Amino acid sequence: MIVIRPCRREECPDVLALWEHAGAIPSPTDSLEELRRLVDQHGDGFLVAVQQGRIVGSVIGGWDGWRGNIYRLAVAPEARRRGLARRLVQEAEHVMQTKGARRLSALVERHETHAVGFWDALGDRGWRRDERMTRYIR
Repeated sequence: MIVIRPCRREECPDVLALWEHAGAIPSPTDSLEELRRLVDQHGDGFLVAVQQGRIVGSVIGGWDGWRGNIYRLAVAPEARRRGLARRLVQEAEHVMQTKGARRLSALVERHETHAVGFWDALGDRGWRRDERMTRYIR
């Protein structure tokens, strides 16, 4: 049985290990300090999937008062292809919608074909690519 719940502060090192194990693209905010700040300030949207005491999935559902955003969806390779990513997205959607989010977006690495395929498969839940947008970062 896999339980999805908010991440706890002491689990942040395990989340970083999951991201590495799952092959997530590293980002400048992949640090204990940043994750602990996220737990402390916006922890209800930082979700983990726990199986037998081990973190096997994560997602961050952020709400800025205007749009909900999904970041860092990751599932351990050995836990994939069982619907866990869909469950994580659904839980993140729920958290953001209870805060008032009516518009949602997800950041997906374009060259990660498995990730793009996953999000394309969520068309049955209303997700679609927005070909009109390009993202700029700093």
